[in-house]
Amino acid sequence: MDNEIKKKKRPIFFIIPALAVIAFLVKYFIFSDPFLYAGTVETTKVDVPSRVSSVISVRNVKEGDHIKKGDLLMHLSCEDYLLAQEIATRDFVRTDKLFRQGSQPQEMFDQMKNRKDDADLKVGWCDIRSPLNGVVLDRYHEVGEMVAPGTRLFTLANLKEDLYAYIYVPQTLVAKISLGEKLGGFIPELGMKEFSGVVSQVGDEAEFTPKNVQTREERTRLVYAIKVSFDNPDEILKPGMTIEVKIPESK
Repeated sequence: MDNEIKKKKRPIFFIIPALAVIAFLVKYFIFSDPFLYAGTVETTKVDVPSRVSSVISVRNVKEGDHIKKGDLLMHLSCEDYLLAQEIATRDFVRTDKLFRQGSQPQEMFDQMKNRKDDADLKVGWCDIRSPLNGVVLDRYHEVGEMVAPGTRLFTLANLKEDLYAYIYVPQTLVAKISLGEKLGGFIPELGMKEFSGVVSQVGDEAEFTPKNVQTREERTRLVYAIKVSFDNPDEILKPGMTIEVKIPESK
């Protein structure tokens, strides 16, 4: 009697481990999280310099301000350039009058006109205007400071339309990724909030995995750089954030 009961129980001990193995395989192959390729959010930063030497008289913006192309960011006093413009304009008006009367040669007329145009151009440079739609990331000088030609005044960026990240994929995958392909990017710190992205560049030659990758094995692998550009209408993404990009499993 006891032997018959033991024989009936014995299959149960085989079924339970088998079910456990099946459950593990189902979870691993069906419900496991997909592998995500991590990259750092970047943007194209534009440094706005001074083109003339002068003192800052007006500053209209600060860090974080949104600006449009052509907006006046800063004004330089430019007293010497204004004086040169006044003199060049007066000389040109006189020369132009004499030229029309036939008492000034063409060469003199051209010389005066060039001087006036040069003076007008430099006075125009005293107004520092934005070259793009975007946001002020940094400002470097205050009203009253003297700046020289080439001095960096502002750093600007378009955080709505010009954000991207590079991910690095193995050779087995790069051939399956095409320009213009849509990919999703996720921010872990925002509850895996998804941002729509598009492949805007595919590396044309292999390189070693960047040194900031954690494991030595991964750092020694040859990979291809993939640039993924993201839509960021609400400016939630910021330069320096880590974003994780999902490549479809069918790849």
